[in-house]
Amino acid sequence: MSFSPALFPILLAQIDSLITEHAEEITELDQAIGDGDHVFNLQHGLQALQKEATSISQLDWSDAWQKIGMTLMSSVGGASGALYATLFINLAKSSRGQTIDLQHFASAFDAAINAVKQRGKSDAGEKTMLDVLIPVAAALQQHAENGLPIADLLQALPQVAADGAEATRNMLATKGRASFLGERSLGHIDAGAKTAALIISAIASVLTQQTSA
Repeated sequence: MSFSPALFPILLAQIDSLITEHAEEITELDQAIGDGDHVFNLQHGLQALQKEATSISQLDWSDAWQKIGMTLMSSVGGASGALYATLFINLAKSSRGQTIDLQHFASAFDAAINAVKQRGKSDAGEKTMLDVLIPVAAALQQHAENGLPIADLLQALPQVAADGAEATRNMLATKGRASFLGERSLGHIDAGAKTAALIISAIASVLTQQTSA
C-alpha cells in the first residue's frame, strides 16, 4: 500500500472524533442489549494509543500493528479489547517481512479476521463486529484480486461496513451478554458492529484525502 504509518496520528484523531460524535448513540445501543460500557472501554483504548501515536508512526507497518495490538490488549476492557488486540497482533504476524501493497494487506487482514473468529469462537451472523469485518475483508480481497483502483475501494468500504452493522439489527445474539436476551436481542444493532463500521469509515475518509491530495 502507498500509505505509511506516519499517517497513524491522523487516522487515530479521525477515529476518535467519529466515535465521540456517535458516543451517545452507541451507548444507547449497548445499554439495550449489552453492558453499556462499550464506548467507555473503546475511548480508553484510543486515549492509550494517543500516548503512543508518535512512536507508532515511526515504525514499519508490522511493528506498528504489533504495538497497537499490545496497547489495546492492556487498555481496553470487555470482549472488544481482546478481539481488537487479536486482530492487530495477527495482522502484524501475517504481514511481517511483506511489502504492504493491497494484495498482501488483504491476505493479512483475512488471516487476522480468522484469528478473531477463533478467539471469539464466533463467525458471521452472530451479531458481533465480525458482521462488519468479514464483509470488509471480502471487499478487500475482491478489489485486490481484480486490480481495481484503491480510490474505488475506499469509496466502497464505508457502505460495506455500514451495511454489515445494520444487518445485525435482525440477528439473534449468540455471544456475550446479549445472548442471554434471546429473541429480545432482535431489533437492535450491535454496538461493537456499529463502532467497527465507524472505525472503517474514519480510516477510509483519511486515506481518501491522502489519495486525492
